[in-house]
Amino acid sequence: MLLSNPFTVDPRVYREAKSLSDNGYKVTVIVWDRKNDYPEHDVVDDVNLIRIHNKGLMKLLPNDLFRNPLWWRVAYKKGLELYRSGEFKFDVVHCHDLDTLQAGVWLKKRLGIKLIYDAHEIFGYMISGDMPKVVVKVAFWMEKRLIKSVDCIITVAEPHKQYFQSLGCSKVSIIRNCKDIISNKYVPPDNDVFTPIYIGKLSQDRFLKEAVEVCQSLEDVHFRIAGFGTLEEYLREIVKNTPGSNTEFLGKIPMKEVLSETLKGNVIISMLNPDNLNNRVGPPNKVFEAMACGRPVIATEGTYSGDLVKKLGMGLTAEFNKESFKSKLIELRDNPKLCEELGKNALKSSLKEFNWNRQEEKLLEVYDQINRYKA
Repeated sequence: MLLSNPFTVDPRVYREAKSLSDNGYKVTVIVWDRKNDYPEHDVVDDVNLIRIHNKGLMKLLPNDLFRNPLWWRVAYKKGLELYRSGEFKFDVVHCHDLDTLQAGVWLKKRLGIKLIYDAHEIFGYMISGDMPKVVVKVAFWMEKRLIKSVDCIITVAEPHKQYFQSLGCSKVSIIRNCKDIISNKYVPPDNDVFTPIYIGKLSQDRFLKEAVEVCQSLEDVHFRIAGFGTLEEYLREIVKNTPGSNTEFLGKIPMKEVLSETLKGNVIISMLNPDNLNNRVGPPNKVFEAMACGRPVIATEGTYSGDLVKKLGMGLTAEFNKESFKSKLIELRDNPKLCEELGKNALKSSLKEFNWNRQEEKLLEVYDQINRYKA
């Protein structure tokens, strides 16, 4: 596998790698540890990790946009070195997102192996809010060119599958970011005060500032937030400088503690700015975490996640503004029976289809098919 983050912060990649390892595959992940936070070599649950750090020219360049081509080259050379050493003659290169795919295509062409493209996002949509238009256009062009060399595409939801099919890709499988089921029975929250929870990326497009302001204006509410990102300092200051604040900031928590913390909530907040195309079509982890824990969700109206929440009867949807969000939060706060009903529907969905065991089966089917194709 090729991955452009340190692995320990990516639950999807961890689950896929572990599932393959648990089912008899030998897995090595070459990752890009941009901040040099982790050792160069590591083993996590029988998955071998080789981390590439920013050294030499990679360290001198001003940002990751310029570093990306060097990362592709270093990852390619590391994979080639691993294969040729006889230490690990891998049969498949599994590329996570577009910023690894060029290296995977080089390895496929050089070694004659199979190539899987695991598209966690529609990459051009994801970078459209942060990058110049010319970079976004290059990303779309690059993806269209590189997927011609791919043997199979894995992606996360129906809009993504439709997008790749529109580009002429016939072999596209959906493997969702589902979680392990905590309990087969509904476990009610044990809170004296109604507790909304958000765990994840702390950024402007996640409605966090607005949600904090709404919660601060309400009685009998205790808002718990965990994660890391650009709003960390803001959240620390809010908690520190607001006497009697009903917002609690936990900071970054280990990946393995996310579900146990989610279980402590009455409702899970999953509000995404729908002006961002990536947010509009993407299925956030929060929804699947809520399913695994049997908790209702407040999601954004007019997004894929909002439509899913409504379809499964597992939460409420709000417009992306404080007034609408506040009304939904009050509705759930003041109606424990509704919260329980929606939470039970969430768990039912998880037990039936939206769980990692089912996604693991689909992942193994992809690998079985690609192995038969090889033969």
